[in-house]
Amino acid sequence: MASTSTNPVLSTRALGRATLARQLLLEPAAMSAKDAVTHLLGLQAQNTKPPYYALAARLADFRPEHLSTLMESREVARIVTLRSTIHTHTAEDVLTLRPLVQPARARELTIFREGLDGVDLDLLADLSRALVEEKPRTPKEIREALLVHWPDADPQSLSVAARCLLPLVQVTPRGLWRRSGQVRLTTAQSWLDMAEEAEPDVDSVVLRYLAAFGPASVKDMQTWCGLTRLRDAFERLRPRLLAFQDDNGVELFDLPEAPRPDDDTPAPPRFLPEFDNLLLSHADRRRFVSVEAKNRTWKGNQAFSVFLLDGLLAGLWRLEETKERTTMTIQPFGRPSEPQRAALAEEAERLLRVTGEEGVPFEVGFGVVDA
Repeated sequence: MASTSTNPVLSTRALGRATLARQLLLEPAAMSAKDAVTHLLGLQAQNTKPPYYALAARLADFRPEHLSTLMESREVARIVTLRSTIHTHTAEDVLTLRPLVQPARARELTIFREGLDGVDLDLLADLSRALVEEKPRTPKEIREALLVHWPDADPQSLSVAARCLLPLVQVTPRGLWRRSGQVRLTTAQSWLDMAEEAEPDVDSVVLRYLAAFGPASVKDMQTWCGLTRLRDAFERLRPRLLAFQDDNGVELFDLPEAPRPDDDTPAPPRFLPEFDNLLLSHADRRRFVSVEAKNRTWKGNQAFSVFLLDGLLAGLWRLEETKERTTMTIQPFGRPSEPQRAALAEEAERLLRVTGEEGVPFEVGFGVVDA
């Protein structure tokens, strides 16, 4: 929404610096893994390793076993929440954010309505809950059990319906660092031994979103969570918030006490995993992504790991891991200066010291982006 007031203007660069500060990316934070997952409202986890790299980029003393331990103790869990994608959340946020976005998850069923013709969705939810609470089940096991009741339904649609209707978490060992494990599902309430929030507090989530991603517009938050009609919550909170505008006149909201560094604040290089929420949580992503870099982090259905240079998306990175050596290749979009290359190499080595296999040597090199 365009602002009709004389709200102070925040430049694109100033917005980037402010959000980098909230995202713990200006300097490594002295924060526990659990506190970081809480502050960031979860970590994108379409694949199993990205949450670990996301925390390695942000925390001063992080080790992968810190997050694995939280998963094994059921203090965090993997579940479909924001934007219909898998996230790693604290147990508390699993039971707060999933009910909040449940209307969006339920709307997904319209995509599969033809495959669910004649299916009683209430009965499907009841049957699925009993099935996965008896013991965690694979998606295939869920499909096969439901097909007994609806043999003419589309099998994939049946398992998607169960996921949309119920808060299903992926149980360990799935998601543990350098451990393999099939996707097995059970309900969040059963796995975490906690009850969902009966009525999610939208206002508190708005405040937490701004703390982690602000300054931001209403449309930005809607992009982050996949919901619509959040304007009323922002209006209720307006007396507690500051209002700004971007260089297009779009109204932005922020917490009075939140950091808003000067736009010349140094932003060191940071290596982020594919799907990092930093790049997916605003409708207008210019604060991090230039026009030239737009659409360069995907190829077909594949997303790439990326790095930031001076606070902007500046290239890709990839790992090749063998038993003998780990090789990280940095692929800039442009031509970084020699000091920038040195800073990138230094940050890459820091990341590899944190996430590399113990006893396996590593090396860092520069390459070009594949055509």
